[in-house]
Amino acid sequence: MEIQDNKSTLEVTPRNDEKIKKIWKTAGILLAITVAEFIMAFTMDRGILLYALFIILTIWKAKYIMMEFMHLGDEVKPLFYSIIVPLIFLVWLLIALAKEGSDIFMMRW
Repeated sequence: MEIQDNKSTLEVTPRNDEKIKKIWKTAGILLAITVAEFIMAFTMDRGILLYALFIILTIWKAKYIMMEFMHLGDEVKPLFYSIIVPLIFLVWLLIALAKEGSDIFMMRW
């Protein structure tokens, strides 16, 4: 009867500087958008312009995170559009519901 020697070997891959540079670039872009949102929050007057800019920048950040960290940028375009197009319609639905709700509230008073 033989005893098998099951030694697992761990292979360490060399550091990939291109991937590290891409991660830092992504973090820098997300940081820049967040800093822009932070500055706008404390310098601009409250109103529809500020809220619209927040919504646009938030969607932009969500798209960028999906493309980079969820690796959807490397996928086929129909998969990408199957995620983004419903998001656009969902945002449109929220805006339409808020508008209709405020109009109905104004009609009652």
